[in-house]
Amino acid sequence: MENKNHIKVEKILRLPSWIKFPISKASEFEKIQRLIKKSNIHTICEEGRCPNRAECYASGTATFLLGGSICSRSCAFCQVSKGKPSELNKYESIQVAEAVKILNLKYVVLTSVARDDLPDHGANLFVSTINQIRKIDPKIQIEVLTPDLWGGGKSFEDKDKLQKDRLKIILEQRPICFNHNLETVERLQKEVRRGANYKNSIGLLEKAKSIAPNIQTKSGIMLGLGETLEEIETTILDLKKVDCDQITIGQYLRPSLKHLSVKKYWEPKEFEYLKSFCKKLEFKKVSCGPLVRSSYHAG
Repeated sequence: MENKNHIKVEKILRLPSWIKFPISKASEFEKIQRLIKKSNIHTICEEGRCPNRAECYASGTATFLLGGSICSRSCAFCQVSKGKPSELNKYESIQVAEAVKILNLKYVVLTSVARDDLPDHGANLFVSTINQIRKIDPKIQIEVLTPDLWGGGKSFEDKDKLQKDRLKIILEQRPICFNHNLETVERLQKEVRRGANYKNSIGLLEKAKSIAPNIQTKSGIMLGLGETLEEIETTILDLKKVDCDQITIGQYLRPSLKHLSVKKYWEPKEFEYLKSFCKKLEFKKVSCGPLVRSSYHAG
């Protein structure tokens, strides 16, 4: 829309009535937030202001953010800080494991900021943290949610091999689930996921299944960025083609005016249709709804 002085004015959609944020138990919520701050660790629950974090904390699940709180990429949807990544915290894996113990977590999701500045792109951050958690309790189930691990090398073949090598050292730790998000449909990748590539991400999920067939793979997408229903269905089918086991589909909610605007709020009945579409394709687990996020009901 434009005003009479020909200045472009952005149209901001109202939050629909069906998006209702869960109410948390304040005392428990604050306890966990204090521990996270005191322990000098990060969670994507807090950094990304996830609307479900209180529910996950209460159910014994949390998603820890490895590699610091500054990402080397600048995805246009994400609230995590962007810029030059900080020095690695050499005690991070121990601190995360201690937090897991104090919180008595039974299911842990490990993710990380993109660390394109590191030779291994942060793969060993997952390895060391998994090992520390298992020292505390080997029965704790651990899911990993990784960046695309793509980069380095001078040719496509070099980059492809490096990605596979980084992925392999993570999968050798036998996490219960390997997760990597496409985030959006192929047409919108460049606008939404700056520095990422749809085919590289699909390739990562395909490699994960070929390296470790018994480890479930998982991916997620957001709706409301300008995609069409046909594009969503194509994305779901692309995931099925590489034997992806689990899928999450949620509504994109704009973190601030600096981030991409919401083009559409998809209705509950549309989410129900997509849930049915995924189930007909026989995904082993489908989480689909306005407030669903990548680690929603992960355990």
